[in-house]
Amino acid sequence: MPKAPAACLIGWPAAHSRSPLIHHYWLRTLGIAGGYVIEAVPPDDLRDFVLRLSLRGFVGANVTIPHKVDVLALSTPDERAKAIGAANTLWFANGELRSTNTDVEGFINNLDASAPGWDRCEEALVLGAGGSSRAVVFGLLERGISRVHLANRTVARAEALAQEFGPRVLAIDWRATNDVLSRAKLLVNTTSLGMHGQPALEVDVTRLPQDAVVADLVYVPLVTALLAAAQARGLKTADGLGMLLHQAVRGFELWFGERPEVTAELRALVEADLTKS
Repeated sequence: MPKAPAACLIGWPAAHSRSPLIHHYWLRTLGIAGGYVIEAVPPDDLRDFVLRLSLRGFVGANVTIPHKVDVLALSTPDERAKAIGAANTLWFANGELRSTNTDVEGFINNLDASAPGWDRCEEALVLGAGGSSRAVVFGLLERGISRVHLANRTVARAEALAQEFGPRVLAIDWRATNDVLSRAKLLVNTTSLGMHGQPALEVDVTRLPQDAVVADLVYVPLVTALLAAAQARGLKTADGLGMLLHQAVRGFELWFGERPEVTAELRALVEADLTKS
């Protein structure tokens, strides 16, 4: 009898992740025999682990810190992974190990679900210029947003990223965000500011248009100070937990052959896990 397909999360250190909770929920609700485990893989062992992924019994994997960049050279990346410069999902197609970055659709699909019509905006303001920001900017450009203002505390990083993505992305100094807020119909925080144990994010959401949408990639706490301030103004919001759930969809489909849904029940399950930890 063939062994049930299994996927894994590759990281170092292998911190507590909600990915097993998410994928086991889908396996159970869809009636699929399969598994999902966490694999702690130090950087020196990454190449051997990935190149022997199939021999270890895995049909694919998620990839997290610090391996997202290094797995590009160990697989065949798609256009998204190349453009973002990082991959978070591995799978096999015709015997070939391929890689992609599902943070893009995780972010975009969460926005679609949380704030339908958000993409009617012409200008967006993205805070931060790290790996998550790259996925967000790529998704916004792909969706047709005319202008993306990119603010980072180290403006040189924002300028380098803007140069990569072209003239629709404009780098600005962190102190210049107030000048853009009044025109931005979408505000996205991709930094760790506002996360438990991190400094607060100082942004005056009262400067945003009344029909603006605010998204925060942080999901601990579930409702950040940024989202609370936006909700107090009556603005539509999209939180980091929604993105976490939506980014997991395509990986599951690639590994197990069925496309799962992000349901209220799944969200409640992960919320409860976040609250108790």
